[in-house]
Amino acid sequence: MKLNNALLGLALPIVLLVSWEVAGVMGLLNPLLLPTPSEILQEFAALTYSGELAKHLGISAWRAFLGFLLGGSLGLAAGIWVGVSYKTERLLDPSLQMLRTLPHLAIAPLFILWFGFGESSKILLIAKGSFFPLYVNTFLGIRSVDSKLFDVARVLEFSRWKIITKLIVPSALPNIFLGIRLSIGVAWLGLVVAEMMGSTSGIGYLINDARAFSIITVVFVGIIVFALLGKLSDSAVLFLERKCLKWQDTFKGGQ
Repeated sequence: MKLNNALLGLALPIVLLVSWEVAGVMGLLNPLLLPTPSEILQEFAALTYSGELAKHLGISAWRAFLGFLLGGSLGLAAGIWVGVSYKTERLLDPSLQMLRTLPHLAIAPLFILWFGFGESSKILLIAKGSFFPLYVNTFLGIRSVDSKLFDVARVLEFSRWKIITKLIVPSALPNIFLGIRLSIGVAWLGLVVAEMMGSTSGIGYLINDARAFSIITVVFVGIIVFALLGKLSDSAVLFLERKCLKWQDTFKGGQ
């Protein structure tokens, strides 16, 4: 059953790739703007063989990890803090919601001016993007907890720490995992912006450099690498979510 589902998920990409290849071979596509999948695959193999792709990939993955770890941790902590305290919500949430709407492209030049072209500006830009999805979903998850559970906790004389660790966080886990998935996706988007605006390494730099020299196959290789990384990281979190939320009995969709 799982194998059939995996094959079903691959059906659409395979059909698109075959159609793309056939259209390119038949001369229906401009090779300077849209190379065929086989040409992109050859470029991917060449970059892999030379070691250039691995070098840039390692740098990008490390930046994304550090940015997500910083921003996600702060977002989780802030979401819990604001979620359990009405006064903290009134104090912090309006300002945080305003900052959440600021786009990466508007903030990136300021981060470069403030922190330079080094790693700090890139990691902080990724952290800024990773913060808000986890913050918002953690906050909403906590506020969605059934209030009757808090009445039970008071009867059992739970301490504040025990209420957070034994009641609030477990009940909010579905929203927290959703926030993690969204934060990872935004981390990759922030990485692209950071590396394309001021960097001499990373997949984003590789794409920007190839664009400047009109090497379209390299641009597609970079885009595909980002897509694969995003999918792999999302699947890893989804796998962890299913393991941690085995108790959850939700609708899985009809046939």
